[in-house]
Amino acid sequence: YRHRFDLPGGSLDGPEPLEHDVLREFTEETGLTATIDQQLGATSFIYPWKYQHWTINQHICVFYALSINGGKLETSVAQFMGQDSLGACALPLDTLTWANASPLVMFAKAFLTTGQPELTTKTFSNWEVLKEAANPS
Repeated sequence: YRHRFDLPGGSLDGPEPLEHDVLREFTEETGLTATIDQQLGATSFIYPWKYQHWTINQHICVFYALSINGGKLETSVAQFMGQDSLGACALPLDTLTWANASPLVMFAKAFLTTGQPELTTKTFSNWEVLKEAANPS
């Protein structure tokens, strides 16, 4: 979700437990530490994708509610091979839109607004890859 506001996430490191990955990625990409309150559920987002011989991507996502218990929100984070975050920020929900945020952020926004997770797969017939960084306007 290049140049869009996104949630922390990533890939498991070997046989790493999912819950450990969630907390590790959260800390790596935000500078904050947290504990897991609960798993909210899993869903997927399907969108056009041009990579090698594939034309679509199905992004499977598992969502968790976390409680922050330490650290400092980092607006820039250490860069290393595989790091896909430039840093973290806190924004009012009303500034997050489909034009500047990932489907994961929009899932979280809907959950925070309604209290209900939408766990139905969402398919996009097209998906714009932004050429410059998102702006919460």
